[in-house]
Amino acid sequence: MPCGRAGEQRRRLPLRPHDGHDRAGLRRGLRRQREGPVLPAELAPAMALRGGGAIVNVTTMVAEYGHSGYSLYGSSKAAIVLLTKSWAAEFGPRGVRVNAVSPGPTRTEGTAPMGEDLEILARTLPAGRPASPEEIAEAITFLASPRASFVHGTTLHVDGGRWAV
Repeated sequence: MPCGRAGEQRRRLPLRPHDGHDRAGLRRGLRRQREGPVLPAELAPAMALRGGGAIVNVTTMVAEYGHSGYSLYGSSKAAIVLLTKSWAAEFGPRGVRVNAVSPGPTRTEGTAPMGEDLEILARTLPAGRPASPEEIAEAITFLASPRASFVHGTTLHVDGGRWAV
């Protein structure tokens, strides 16, 4: 099961106000973020020939709401949300399901540089804490499994309740 993911946190777009980015860095970061799901989509025709499959893209909660300092990162991930829907429409009739998982704050090696800021952000959520990588993996596993056979073009928000409030 291909999982479209753009890269490690430390290689992602820097989190800063929009006017703090230079043009070249902006282009590099946006390209990296958008190209993450391209490989899984390239596999979709072969999956269709084999009778089907599932692709799960990974986006972020800031793809669907404004958050200061996250404009470039969030907008690049918003493109993945739309690609997920478009590819579901395109590949679904050929037996390939395409969905996405939208994690909230997750404590990983890649988010370690955020330090206490991650905890502060997580405390604003109904869950009141960051996710573990295993919790995100469970959502991806579900969407890739036959149990999600009627789920197409959906973004599953695994964000501690942020999408709800």
